[in-house]
Amino acid sequence: MKGEINPDHMPVNKFSFRVLGFIDLTVVELSGIEDELETVELPDRTMGTGGNRKAGEFELTIPMHHDLEFAAMEVWFLEGQDPVSPTYKKSATISHKSASGRAVRNFTVGGCFVKKRALPDLDKSNEGEMATVTYTMSYDNVTPL
Repeated sequence: MKGEINPDHMPVNKFSFRVLGFIDLTVVELSGIEDELETVELPDRTMGTGGNRKAGEFELTIPMHHDLEFAAMEVWFLEGQDPVSPTYKKSATISHKSASGRAVRNFTVGGCFVKKRALPDLDKSNEGEMATVTYTMSYDNVTPL
């Protein structure tokens, strides 16, 4: 495989996740985001496209000690609770950068909202690993820019 990969590849740690009209988040981990079509079973028992994209979920993780980011995510989480705010769904952009920064791939994630918040597992024997909060996000679609 050596020599097959461009030396200016896109490492998985060079990314940003920005929500339109929202505070900048320090996302330390972002799960894979899939874009999938609905399928139907045809009369001959083969699969065909249903023509529509499926909604999906992903997880994003932020440091627990980032007060403003934590507060902003809590407000966003509250927007989806009863009474639901008309602004609970937001659009986000994911940017992947190559090692040199010359190549960039951008994706818009539409219809995002906070579905779940997970606090970290705690352990007194831990040597001081950073505590993080993980949010499960729902989304409507993913579009390359």
